[in-house]
Amino acid sequence: MAYEMIVLTNMLIAILFAQSLNLITGFCGQVSLGHAAFLGIGAYTSAMLTKAGWPLAATFIPAMVIAGMIGMIVGAASLRVRHDFLAITTMGVSFLFTGIIRKQDMLGGEMGIAGIPAAYGGRVGLLLMTLCLTILFIIIMIYVKRSWMGYVFESIAEDEDTAGVLGIDVRRFKLFAFVLGTAGAGLAGALYAHQVRFIGPDSFGFVESVTVLSMVIVGGIGSIWGVTIAAALLSVMPQFFQVIDDYKLLVYGMLLFFAMRFMPDGLGGLAKRFRQNRNPDSSSERSQA
Repeated sequence: MAYEMIVLTNMLIAILFAQSLNLITGFCGQVSLGHAAFLGIGAYTSAMLTKAGWPLAATFIPAMVIAGMIGMIVGAASLRVRHDFLAITTMGVSFLFTGIIRKQDMLGGEMGIAGIPAAYGGRVGLLLMTLCLTILFIIIMIYVKRSWMGYVFESIAEDEDTAGVLGIDVRRFKLFAFVLGTAGAGLAGALYAHQVRFIGPDSFGFVESVTVLSMVIVGGIGSIWGVTIAAALLSVMPQFFQVIDDYKLLVYGMLLFFAMRFMPDGLGGLAKRFRQNRNPDSSSERSQA
């Protein structure tokens, strides 16, 4: 039973982490290849605070705030670049984060931080806490997507020049999406640190950024339910197929290639087309309207 709880908790953390990137890449069209750095910021913040005597729940806000503040700095510095240049910039953030961690003895350096206190209630308590926070974050995502802000994000993702001509403050909304997404990654990091109870610089490298990007693309960029399903599947698969864990970068790189080539809309797009094929009359009526 303990093993199943560990797998389920890991799956929920992966869903939360993937949705935080989906808000940046899927909703607002900003490709990030360094999102794991913000997972690490949240993890290190929570780990240091709990080792200093803080209860786990009290570390969530600091982890989100610090990750969001650094996300604001990175986002502000990245506003002038787009597409490939934005991806390269965020990838540099990932390397910069791991490089800083390796040189800081107070953060454990190369050896990382071990002996992170367990959550109140043990594995069961952490599982319930992660479940509630993941559901809450998904509800926030749904609310944002269906609100006027969701339409603003969609217009920026489609063509930010046209959105600017229409009077949308593109820089402000792109920065807001980056802050909200990185804060969500910080929350996932806080939960992750107390799930594994040991963190090091290698836990938040480029491979983890590619992994979460694969979840978003396979699930369907901007699709909340598609990304949820993809994150659940891709986080659980290594538990049953050891080859995936041994060659993670190769496997996820191939997934990215095939998803972009043969399934650009991801699982969310497949589900949408399936619904339209089953109800062609309703889809044609919506298009006419």
